[in-house]
Amino acid sequence: MNTRATFKTLGALLLFLGVMLLTPIPFSLYYRDSAVMAFVISSVISLIAGASLFWGIRAPIRLSYREGFGIVTLGWLAFAVFGALPFLFSGTLGNPIDAYFESMSGFSTTGATVIANLDVVPESVLFWRATTHWIGGMGIIVLTLAILPFLGVGGMQLFQAEVPGPTADRLYPRIQDTAKVLWGVYFLLTLAETILLMVGGMSFYESVCHSFATLATGGFSTRNESIGAWNSPYIHLVVTTFMLFAGVNFSLHFYALRGRVGSYWKSHEFRFFVTVLLVAFIIIFIGNLARYDGVGNNAVDTIFQVLAITTTTGFTTADYELWPVLSQYILLFLMFLGGCAGSTGGGMKVVRILLIVKHAYHQLFHHIHPRGVRILKVDRKAVPDEVMQSILGFFALYMGLFVVGSFVMSLLGLDFVTAGASVVACLSNIGPGFGDVGPTDHYVRIPMVGKLILTWFMLLGRLEIFTVFVLFFPSFWRK
Repeated sequence: MNTRATFKTLGALLLFLGVMLLTPIPFSLYYRDSAVMAFVISSVISLIAGASLFWGIRAPIRLSYREGFGIVTLGWLAFAVFGALPFLFSGTLGNPIDAYFESMSGFSTTGATVIANLDVVPESVLFWRATTHWIGGMGIIVLTLAILPFLGVGGMQLFQAEVPGPTADRLYPRIQDTAKVLWGVYFLLTLAETILLMVGGMSFYESVCHSFATLATGGFSTRNESIGAWNSPYIHLVVTTFMLFAGVNFSLHFYALRGRVGSYWKSHEFRFFVTVLLVAFIIIFIGNLARYDGVGNNAVDTIFQVLAITTTTGFTTADYELWPVLSQYILLFLMFLGGCAGSTGGGMKVVRILLIVKHAYHQLFHHIHPRGVRILKVDRKAVPDEVMQSILGFFALYMGLFVVGSFVMSLLGLDFVTAGASVVACLSNIGPGFGDVGPTDHYVRIPMVGKLILTWFMLLGRLEIFTVFVLFFPSFWRK
């Protein structure tokens, strides 16, 4: 491993983070909160650390796939550490583990929180929480590839290590151009939602915070009641629409902006995604009929929560733990499913589940017709055997981590429901789960050791397991 190039690149990332830590200061000055110096000090620390690595190490940045995996994992860990400083210095959180948990939850777009009462948190700190979502949503590395030209050398290794999904869509020959396009689409959607939320009566500050959280599928809100604080069908509709956009492959949005709107329906993954959403909505809607006075309220809450869970955004407008057991089981399944590949959503990704279903059908077909020949395809393209093997391996690791994690969390004294729900909620980057971490609760009561474990699951979920796990195999580092 080229250690010098790796840490020099990490220095560049920390320099970028140091600049981003200054962005909440205008809100701090406007609202006259007490967190100005917290961000100044945090920024200075990050800038000094970044400058020491970037200019202190004299080495060309030449990256192989080994350095790519190392930089992505270490970069996310470093961002979570330095991004936690404002929570500590502002007094919002008094424990370093809690601050690290909140920071990792933000950057990984999980949205799990250890802040019990948002009403007493400075507005600038809440804006920083939302900003961590927005930075982590499309990806820290993808953003730096777009704005730091020198990372174009070896950029594909970084891009493939961070972008979610079985394969990384390359829209242009130069990976830097692809990163710029993805962030451009991301920015346009964020701007559009911000404007629409302001039209609905939200302040500029809260519109930006919720747009950041929506497009990143993070779910950090500025209100304790989340989106439910605005009893506005218009705002619910806007957030619902943009959660759907965030859960879809951003490459399809790019094609649509170029005039190829039909690209959505040509995508097998998109059609499967929409079908699952419709089926889940119909079943839960029917099950909730007896619990709502009006059909309209039932429909609004149901589609909102189905999308919030499936896209792993984690916003809430209703306490779904009061819904029928069947509805809760469906939501639990949707937690595992997640968004589409190439989206900002977490979970196992729709395309993986689609291909596993297709693979199971093909295996059944071969048992019935041993001499029959069927090629596994998606979007009219044959799926290489190595991709299918990677998907099956990912599925096995994902479920294994869920089982082992649930067992470990139960050893810490959590009940059966909370132990399992906290693991899947963090591994799938959702945030709210069931039990003591349900939609009306938070992670304050989780033991400190449990919080550290869950931050690890957040990272594994955001970087899709393999990127992190390969670093622990000695054979990976052998030339």
